[in-house]
Amino acid sequence: QVQLVESGGGLVQPGGSLRLSCLTPGLAFPNYNVDWYRQTPGKERELVASIPRIGAPTYANSVKGRFTISRDNAKSTVYLQINSLKPEDTAVYYCNAVHAWASKVNYWGQGTQVTVSS
Repeated sequence: QVQLVESGGGLVQPGGSLRLSCLTPGLAFPNYNVDWYRQTPGKERELVASIPRIGAPTYANSVKGRFTISRDNAKSTVYLQINSLKPEDTAVYYCNAVHAWASKVNYWGQGTQVTVSS
């Protein structure tokens, strides 16, 4: 079974930055749209950024101007650069790869923890 692999999380101070990575082994990666979500206990899962196979990325208002999503098809990897971090950005960050024309074909990873604290 396909499982995505997220990495790059950690403990950072407010105002700090991280680069999260999502490796998508085994996929025909250019055929997939990829989303980044985040979740904390007791809260709804939040879509924070999306990048289609073709076209411009989109962002949640809460992260616009601070987060940047990108993809490298040659490496089958999507990145999320997260800057100017705030305590409210603390969450487990997950990526989700969704087939562009078969949306029921989709894959998740186990997530990577981001903690923003002084």
